[in-house]
Amino acid sequence: QVQLVESGGGSVQAGGSLRLSCSPSESLDSSKVIGWGWFRQIPGKEREAVAAIYTVNGATYYADSVRGRFTWSQDNAKNTVYLQMNSLRPVDTAMYYCAARLYGGPWSASWSYDYWGQGIQVTVSS
Repeated sequence: QVQLVESGGGSVQAGGSLRLSCSPSESLDSSKVIGWGWFRQIPGKEREAVAAIYTVNGATYYADSVRGRFTWSQDNAKNTVYLQMNSLRPVDTAMYYCAARLYGGPWSASWSYDYWGQGIQVTVSS
């Protein structure tokens, strides 16, 4: 069973930084992954797309609310993708989910993704 494992969450004060990491289990053939995404969700609200990367050409996508503050990167040797989050705000507080997709579709649509992590909490205090 494919698993995506997130790490790097936690609590930080407003203006601080965190780096989220996402690594797939060995059962996922990463060469078949065409894109990765990060979503976030707070209780009672729909899951929101935060950022995505299209591995075919390296194109990145960001929600307007995080553009300029969040940045994708990846380490192919470690088979890990990262989301660097700077200038964090209390509104960024949420459970963050890593996702991987094997096929096309809108980067911001959760249904485009085939595999999901369990989620990791990010809390930003004012």
